[in-house]
Amino acid sequence: MKFLPFLFSILLSSNFILGAKPPNFIIIFTDDQGYRDIGCFGSPDIRTPNLDRMADEGMRFTDFYAQTVCGPSRAALMTGSYPLRVATKGNRVDVHPYLHSKEITIAEVLKPIGYATAAIGKWDLAGHTQDPKRYARELMPVHQGFDYFFGTPSSNDRIANLIRNETIIEMEADMSQLTRRYTDEAIGFIKRSKDRPFFLYLAHTMPHIRLERSEKFKGKSKGGIYGDVIEEIDWNVGRILRTLQDEGLDESTYVFYMSDNGPWYLGRSKGHLERIGPDAEAHGGSALPLRGAKTSTWEGGLRVPCIMWAPGKIPAGSICRELASTMDMLPTIARLAGGKVPSDRVIDGHDISDLAHGVPNATSPTNAFYYYQRTQLQAVRSGNWKLHLPRSSDAFWSRYSKAEDDIDIPEPMLFDLKTDISESLDVSAQHPSIVENLLQLAQHARSDIGDADRIGANARFFDDDPKRPDILD
Repeated sequence: MKFLPFLFSILLSSNFILGAKPPNFIIIFTDDQGYRDIGCFGSPDIRTPNLDRMADEGMRFTDFYAQTVCGPSRAALMTGSYPLRVATKGNRVDVHPYLHSKEITIAEVLKPIGYATAAIGKWDLAGHTQDPKRYARELMPVHQGFDYFFGTPSSNDRIANLIRNETIIEMEADMSQLTRRYTDEAIGFIKRSKDRPFFLYLAHTMPHIRLERSEKFKGKSKGGIYGDVIEEIDWNVGRILRTLQDEGLDESTYVFYMSDNGPWYLGRSKGHLERIGPDAEAHGGSALPLRGAKTSTWEGGLRVPCIMWAPGKIPAGSICRELASTMDMLPTIARLAGGKVPSDRVIDGHDISDLAHGVPNATSPTNAFYYYQRTQLQAVRSGNWKLHLPRSSDAFWSRYSKAEDDIDIPEPMLFDLKTDISESLDVSAQHPSIVENLLQLAQHARSDIGDADRIGANARFFDDDPKRPDILD
């Protein structure tokens, strides 16, 4: 029996079964959900029976990475590349990238081989704004490989305007209804597309603040308003799973659930404390047992909960502790669908279908993972070793970190994540050769991808102007 996952991997990746309909793919991408904010990842207060069921019937990834904040995380997911490598409109490097029209998204990999594609929810790759006059309409989902879009251009810091395809249909929508409305749209797309392979990207607005939930979920969670929001997301995940079963699609669909970055820490944010009140900290989730939160390159900023579900393909009740990331989604989906990974550019992600299928002795194809905060390379992981590079504390985002995490790092700090997941014990003095190896990897990333003081050799620029811009930090 242990060889069944391996057999599934061969059959699916080689299109062995001639004439078989390619699998469907659903990515459910939440916003600012912490590592511990799911029952099966250890939440003591938030009930997530549907996500727990996904884990029971599928696989939990314990060492799965996104990026530090919203826009870069979405760029990495859609293109399979580090955000600093990705081309942007006008070659401008910004906190939230304007994804260049010549970048190739997952949807653009799948459309040429007959997939129906839909993006529902938060986009954030055409400008970090709700202002219709400021985001780039030519970079919205229907121009980036998606047949259909229903959602909002960016975060819901204060308001969320809704767009269908290219038309604004509602200004300042009721945010308490967004999770349900997105799911309604997702279910409609699944039903309309069931006779052909489809790719659904469902990017929930929640639990990014402002936190809102419908009346049915108010005060239901022991985790407070944040817990209410997560439990409503979980309930709607259950609706999608039931739809797949009712339509006979559960055994032909992969569902990937993950967050875009770690949870907010709002206990030192003056603006949020003034706007939300003294309990602002309770409006963020938990990354425990990880250190740090959203915006930081401590583990809590980028390591996120991830569950993969595909009955009959992904082994039930399994756990993967190998290194993986959102960048792996594009090459993995391309392989499973029989599509092609772009060959005219460097793609940083890897095919992890062997990991997902539980192939015996499969290991991560990622030799090193690089932790960027905006344009600055701040850490590198290889195997279980993580090295923080020397740097000053972050004046720009320090208000979103606990005081003990907002520190100067004058010398490299080394952590063994296998025994010290909380990054509490620096062992650099005991392992100088490992420090040196990781410093060499970091130097490669600086030269190849880029850093705050340089353009990477394989950073992408598609505009006619051959002059490369200066890095803007």
